Amino acid sequence: MNKKNKADKNGFVFSTNPQFNFEEEVAEEQNTLTPEQQKLKLRIDTKQRAGKVVTLVENFVGLKADAEILGKELKNYCGTGGSVKNFEILIQGDQRDKVLQFLLKKGYKQTKKI
Repeated sequence: MNKKNKADKNGFVFSTNPQFNFEEEVAEEQNTLTPEQQKLKLRIDTKQRAGKVVTLVENFVGLKADAEILGKELKNYCGTGGSVKNFEILIQGDQRDKVLQFLLKKGYKQTKKI
């Protein structure tokens, strides 16, 4: 399939207009808020994970690179694996206490544990 006939995010596959171009929406990334301004939420989840428990850190506001850095620091602190997807940090296992302790040490004050 050549470039002209590839689907885009909106579902367009083909146009008969030779001058037609896909207009991609550019999402603006927000600057990273300071730790005191972040309102992070901690929770555990097992949905679509074959019954395995993960700790989720949600509501991170900032650049993707900063979320990746925070995720890497959390994984190192907890000594487990994990990932960062859509500004949501996943840490393997029920690590809520360790994650909360780390975030409080880093200055995240409004962290909510569920």
